[in-house]
Amino acid sequence: MSMWHIWLIAALLFFIIEIFTAGIAVICFSFGSLGAMVAAACGLGFTWQVAVFAVITLLSFIFLRPLIIRLFNKNGKGEVKTNAEAIIGRVGIVSEKISDEENTGRVKIDGDDWKAVSNDKSTIEVGHKVRIVKLDSIIVTVQKIG
Repeated sequence: MSMWHIWLIAALLFFIIEIFTAGIAVICFSFGSLGAMVAAACGLGFTWQVAVFAVITLLSFIFLRPLIIRLFNKNGKGEVKTNAEAIIGRVGIVSEKISDEENTGRVKIDGDDWKAVSNDKSTIEVGHKVRIVKLDSIIVTVQKIG
């Protein structure tokens, strides 16, 4: 078995490990292994292969990892919105008239019904589309669309 085969196997193993982990870090080692595989295929010695592995892995951590994180996370800050906070920015339909005076209001979002208030204290009738702008415990603050 040639050295480039070993580097290819290492790259595949790092890639598989990345699939089962979070953080997009192990994939950088996979990129480094692919670089070392090319170095081995070009006939460079083991020391050069390790050097190429180290340099490409480091460059991947510096340049590719932040790019990949921004690509997969919509907010661009590397923070993944989960659970209830993922509804911020989503569009829902008013299922019960939203009225600050009557203390009423509900919005249906993806089949879930949420207590809702208007961001400008206006009244929003049933059936209107609204955008979720804030989440406070179990109450969403909405903005009328259109």
